[in-house]
Parts: sequence; structure tokens; C-alpha cells
Amino acid sequence: MRLMPLPQRKLDCGQYQLDLSQPQVMGILNVTPDSFSDGGQYHQKQKAYTHAMQMLAEGASIIDIGGESTRPGASPVEIDEEIRRVVPVVELLAKEKAILSIDTSQPQVIKAAVEAGAHIWNDVRALTRPCALQTAAQLNIPVIIMHMRGEPTTMNQLAQYNDVVAEVMTELQARIEDALKIGVKTENILIDPGFGFAKNAQQNLKLLQQFWKLNDLGYPILSALSRKRFIGEALGGVDAQQRAVGSVAAHLFSIQQGASIVRAHDVKATVDAIRVWQAMNQTI
Repeated sequence: MRLMPLPQRKLDCGQYQLDLSQPQVMGILNVTPDSFSDGGQYHQKQKAYTHAMQMLAEGASIIDIGGESTRPGASPVEIDEEIRRVVPVVELLAKEKAILSIDTSQPQVIKAAVEAGAHIWNDVRALTRPCALQTAAQLNIPVIIMHMRGEPTTMNQLAQYNDVVAEVMTELQARIEDALKIGVKTENILIDPGFGFAKNAQQNLKLLQQFWKLNDLGYPILSALSRKRFIGEALGGVDAQQRAVGSVAAHLFSIQQGASIVRAHDVKATVDAIRVWQAMNQTI
């Protein structure tokens, strides 16, 4: 494991600038009935708003709003339904001076969300849906390109690698090149290695162990480890609600290797751990 400095740069989020020289926490807000960890808890608009405000108070820099579950085996959601779930929450939170990320693969959803006040596109399918690349270029907003093979219904069958780290990097690089060719700006691209997506437990652990290698791609990195199944397995098979401490430890390990943003359910625990880690490093 290597200790990697974070890039000295700011991410342009419209009226907001996100300082990526310091680790930032993205709070997860699933407005879905079926997400693996918190499905149904924040499906109602007011509950979603209240939870988002709590995460902001706890130190989240970004709220990541998702209207479609991408857990293994999840069923797809109609575009109109995804918009119906996401946009009203964006409209509420856009009044609260919050940086809003939208976890979607649908160009129509991100367009509607940006019109309502969203700032970042977080796409687990790496801009592979029809017109997604063109939409990313047209919107000219930060976009997170994540590594995944297949779809949530098929990805577990595609977790076959000779070298998971090298192959994830090669496949991410190909998607980055496609985005650049279509006109997505270099400064708008972030990457996510896709922990838990088309990767088994051992592959996830190896990817985390060698996370530092992702810096060679030259883009800010999002680490999304929160409550992942492989963390539960490492803890002896505990369920999602009991994986907070393991998730925090894994996120700190990724930050030490260069992660600029960590995506978390347990915001306060994550923020507190980062603060202690920063205080410790300031004394070295």
C-alpha cells in the first residue's frame, strides 16, 4: 500500500467549487424501495429531504441521489418513474446550498435533474446507454465513470479476470477515451473502480489493496465501499446494517491511496474518522 497525495485541484460544480485536495464525503440518498441497504427508508420526499439535511449537518459535501437500485439482480426502473422519484428531491435540496450528484445511467433523468438543480452525474454504467456520452458533453458537468461489466442482473457472471486491477484500469481508460472523443472535458471526469460490481470478494480486496495504481489514470477517484457485501464477508457474514465500522476502515485505506471522494451511508462515522486521520497526519 502506498500513501498518495490528493490532487491540488477544485471540481467545478456550477455555483460551487469542491476542493479535491481534501477527502470529501458523498452521502448516499436512495429514493428507492429496493436498494440493498436502505431500500424504502427514504422513498418519500420529505423523509429523503430530512435524511439529506442530516447528512449535510454531519459533514457530507455531496448528496448522491439515486432512483434505481443497482444491487445484484435488481430490476430496471422505467425512465418516467426514475424521474418521478429523483426530481422532486433535487428541487427541495437545490434550495439548501448543497452539491447534488445523481446516481443514474439514463440521459433523460440526468437532464431533468440538472434542470432541477443537480450538479454531478454519477453513472455506474460509464456512459454506455444510448446518447449518454453526447449528453455528458452537452451538459458540461462533472461525471463519474464507474467500472462495471454487464448489468446488475448479469454482472456476477462476468467477474472473471486474470488481473483485476489491470483489467479494471484498461476498461476504465477505454470509457474515458470514448468520453473525451465525444467532447467531455478532461476536467469534468472522475473515476470509480466499481467495488462490488462484477467483482467477487477476493477481487474486491485485491482492488482495494492496490487502489493506489488507479492514480496512474490521472483522474480524481471516487471510492464507494459503503456496506458492500465483501466487507460483510470479511466481518464473518454480518448484514448490511452492521458494516459501518468495516466500511469506514476500508474508506480510510482508499483515501490513503488517493481517493478524493468516498461514498458513504454512515456519514458521521466516516467524517469523524477522516478528521482523526487528518489530525494524525498533520503531526507527522
